[in-house]
Amino acid sequence: MALVATVRNFLYKNVVVEVAYLYYTKVLGMNFGERVRISRGARLDKTNPRGVHIDDYTIITSGAIILSHDFVHREWKNTYVGKNCFVGYNAIVMPGITIGGGCIIGANSVVSKDIPAHSVAVGIPARVVESDIVTGSWGVRLDRGKDAPA
Repeated sequence: MALVATVRNFLYKNVVVEVAYLYYTKVLGMNFGERVRISRGARLDKTNPRGVHIDDYTIITSGAIILSHDFVHREWKNTYVGKNCFVGYNAIVMPGITIGGGCIIGANSVVSKDIPAHSVAVGIPARVVESDIVTGSWGVRLDRGKDAPA
């Protein structure tokens, strides 16, 4: 049983992740930085895929939605998520929004306004509840005396 799990994890990390990355960037034309992690359950806007920009070492968790078009107003906008960010479970980032580097977006938040760098934003609509935080890769907090995982 352990062998099956090892093989499954190897295939996911070395095949599935690479195929998904190539699909998002080469086929759809999304702009991803280095070592971006997109959970399998995340939903990125395929209506305007060239409007999705995610910077280095950022994670988009399961259920999160990144939008880059507004069907009602017939607008196609660029949506940016900065470096070293964490976008929580079921969070929604509306079209045309910029999330600065080093941000944490809480679970179930709806981001309808730009979020300044190094902030924690939560709620509906998302509001900045903490500023001047320090994050490492994938939005792991470093300003609480703990190092980022390897």
